[in-house]
Amino acid sequence: MELAMIGLGKMGANMTERLVNGGHRVVGYDLNRESVAQILAMGAEGADSLEELASKLPDPQIFWIMVPAGGPVDQTIEAVLPFLRPGAVIIDGGNSYYRDTLRRAAQCESSGVRIVDCGTSGGIWGLAEGYSTMVGGEEQVVADLQPIFETLAPAPDQGWGRVGPAGSGHFVKMVHNGIEYGLMQAYAEGLAIMEAKEEFGLDLHQIAEIWRYGSVVRSWLLDLTSEALAENPSMEGIAPFVPDSGEGRWTVFEAIDLNVAAPIITNSLFRRISSRDEEEYADRILSAMRQRFGGHAIKREEG
Repeated sequence: MELAMIGLGKMGANMTERLVNGGHRVVGYDLNRESVAQILAMGAEGADSLEELASKLPDPQIFWIMVPAGGPVDQTIEAVLPFLRPGAVIIDGGNSYYRDTLRRAAQCESSGVRIVDCGTSGGIWGLAEGYSTMVGGEEQVVADLQPIFETLAPAPDQGWGRVGPAGSGHFVKMVHNGIEYGLMQAYAEGLAIMEAKEEFGLDLHQIAEIWRYGSVVRSWLLDLTSEALAENPSMEGIAPFVPDSGEGRWTVFEAIDLNVAAPIITNSLFRRISSRDEEEYADRILSAMRQRFGGHAIKREEG
């Protein structure tokens, strides 16, 4: 198939390479000209403008966009719309909020342009291992795009599928990331408990390796954790600051809206947020309260 890739960051470039290796013709565009130059070496083609990009595609034009969620997605769609012909398809492969996707699909429908939302998981390993793609959109449109998703997937019949209408792909990816938060937090807490049990002298990398085979807690996340422990057992030089992409927050908001209890995902999100509080003001307040009602000693800061 022939398609355009807009946004050639690390993931967009890796997806381009996998598609080209799979026999697809890909024309790439990015505001960074160096990024366009890099995909030429992969066998892809480049364009210097969105107008040129659109002109290089046959009908139906297929545009896969890999830009940051929010405003950049709206701006990209607005900029490319004047060059689209009826029947064109825009695939949003980023981590967009599903409600934004619903709005965009409704806006583009009047122009004869279809939106397909593709929640994409696989990160930097997707080029070699394949991507897990959760696809939302019209059934026939997704069926027409099947060769693309099969090429990106770990196997043609594994790791991808249409999950529902427009918006559903990003919704499922949102929940996927919320689950990911909880899994990561559980591994981190368990390893921290073992690291604190100094009298046993536990080798956390060894334990992670034991768990990787046959254990009910084995997973790809554990594989990656084991690699990290092998390289840096003490986690020296890593600041205890954990960012979030926003999808964990959206998952928690959705759980509240739907009256679904999600304490693990919610607490893992709050734990990430608390990791960024360099002043730890709430903990200082707690210490002051304990001293006031119980006479407990307050630990003073050094320096």
